[in-house]
Amino acid sequence: MKNFQFHRPKSVADAVKVLKGNPAAKALAGGQSLLPMMKLDLTQPGDLVSLGGLAELRAVRVDGKTLLVGALASHDEVSRSTAIAGLAALAAGIGDAQVRNRGTIGGSIAHADPAADYPAALVALGATVATDRRRIPADSFFTGLFASALEPDELVTAVHFPVPERCGYAKFGHRASKFAVVGVMVAKTAGGVRVAVTGAGPSVFRVPEMEAALGKRFDPAALDGITVPAGGLQSDSEASAEFRAHLVGVMARRAVASA
Repeated sequence: MKNFQFHRPKSVADAVKVLKGNPAAKALAGGQSLLPMMKLDLTQPGDLVSLGGLAELRAVRVDGKTLLVGALASHDEVSRSTAIAGLAALAAGIGDAQVRNRGTIGGSIAHADPAADYPAALVALGATVATDRRRIPADSFFTGLFASALEPDELVTAVHFPVPERCGYAKFGHRASKFAVVGVMVAKTAGGVRVAVTGAGPSVFRVPEMEAALGKRFDPAALDGITVPAGGLQSDSEASAEFRAHLVGVMARRAVASA
């Protein structure tokens, strides 16, 4: 780990001032993604901008038919919100108790780990990511492997989740880290059904064939015979691409059953 300047801004605007035009600066939320990368010298920020003092980013509340989750809300805090049961269950299955109490939703989605759980929730629920300067639909937010639509000096401030009629999440987790080898969230809303998969590919993706089938009949049996091609899926020591393709179907059925 290299030397760096530590900053404690008192507002989002102050944080952005340090980040703006400074490619060596990194924002620090819960630290569960950034600090391990620093320890391995995968990133070497010259300036570390702590967001911990920004109380306005910690809110978790229902606004009409939308659940607003501040960027600094911990996984544990999300898991204790009752507005969207499927989202709460997803958050409760992240890592271990220490990670859930330190890690934040904003830090997780900004990191855009392809095996993280939240991307499935954002895409399946049709969420909107609010930043210090704009709003980004979830379908446009995750752009690739550890890549998002965020500008280098842009901060996530909140995530707005439309409250669905029903939703459920199921994952086959990594034995040690509990990251998703494959995770699937299924959500039924007034606008239709959305199915989002995390862990299986280089980024979260939807399965239109499953969405169409569940739109006609929201039942696990409606997915019988629908498969996801193994081409393009991840293959590693935890699971082959073919096994991941199989798991997508299994987890999708379990997600529907739990919704």
